[in-house]
Amino acid sequence: MSQIQAEIQAQIPAAQTDVLIVGAGPTGLALATALSAQGVKTLIIDAQAEGANTSRAAVVHARTLELLEPLGVSDRLVALGLHAKRFTVRDRDRILVPIEFDRLPTVYPYTLMVSQAVTESVLLERASELGATVRRPCSLQSFSQDDISVHATLSDGSQVQARFMVGADGMHSVVRQQAGIAFEGGTYGESFVLADVRLGANGAVPENEVILFFSPKGMVVVAPLPGGIHRIVATVDDAPEQPDAAYVQALLDTRGPKATRAVVRAVLWGSRFRVHHRIAAAYRQGRVLLAGDAAHVHSPAGGQGMNIGIQDAVALGEALVSALAGDDGALDAYEARRRPIAQQVLTLADRLTRMATAPRALRGLRNVLLSLVARIPNVRRKLAWQLSGLAYR
Repeated sequence: MSQIQAEIQAQIPAAQTDVLIVGAGPTGLALATALSAQGVKTLIIDAQAEGANTSRAAVVHARTLELLEPLGVSDRLVALGLHAKRFTVRDRDRILVPIEFDRLPTVYPYTLMVSQAVTESVLLERASELGATVRRPCSLQSFSQDDISVHATLSDGSQVQARFMVGADGMHSVVRQQAGIAFEGGTYGESFVLADVRLGANGAVPENEVILFFSPKGMVVVAPLPGGIHRIVATVDDAPEQPDAAYVQALLDTRGPKATRAVVRAVLWGSRFRVHHRIAAAYRQGRVLLAGDAAHVHSPAGGQGMNIGIQDAVALGEALVSALAGDDGALDAYEARRRPIAQQVLTLADRLTRMATAPRALRGLRNVLLSLVARIPNVRRKLAWQLSGLAYR
């Protein structure tokens, strides 16, 4: 930066806020909603223009809905989503593991199927109603901190002085990197293909059930979404950048239902990605904290990612309210409470992913063992509690 630029920037007054949130995804917006509901002055920034995000997450679990209920969010989401009361693991047409959610002790005894774009829209609307400010496109360039505040320089040249800053800016978090916090873990060798499709209405797959097919040819998930759409996720050696109808049809023909063929009528949107399993070495560095994918990433198996991020946000919101009132220990308690849960979720997702991507020679044996283990009621009940998030109450 030249001396003239530095002098000009020094003349720009620093905006004052209680909490600066970097990242306006589900985690950042949930945190802004939780803070604003308690009267905390909150500014959110995001590098992407509104509506520029792709929608990977499609599941909101019971525990997440319980936590969002006091914030006035759950009823809006429930009205917009599809209620899936069952999750099954199958080998083509044979059910290996049935998991029922409708007997869980919660007012949300189901998995709510709704796109991430809708979840973000509802959270943004509620955060704005409560007084949060969202600035986009705008990114964090640099920051420094002292004993009383964080001083952030933004991409538009403005400066923000906040009592605390939260990195909710995803796996490639600028906040985490600039804070010097390690992101420990690795990457799976397989790639994943994702597509939202319209299927023929021939009853090949249920309309209110999420199915994980563990076929000899590989894994594919078929999940219903509102509006007659189905989300397809599959592991492949080398996924195409934009899967077309023929590609998705081949996946379903070789891995999905066999007795009645699931017919792909149209692909509405598709993508590919690789999956990481990583966790931040720490959730806090002074007045800077991490939440959501900035703190942990893992396989989409079980649909836990966005849910754990939102649950981070609610817990961090409570901790920040206490810290702003003088209880600095609340922030250490946030890490002590949430990091072990992230580790548990990462372990569960890793086990599911490794089962899904087992070597071809072992897939038949894997399916036999799964069907035997699933006959134990306590096993199915435990999986329902873990997947719904109620185990982390």
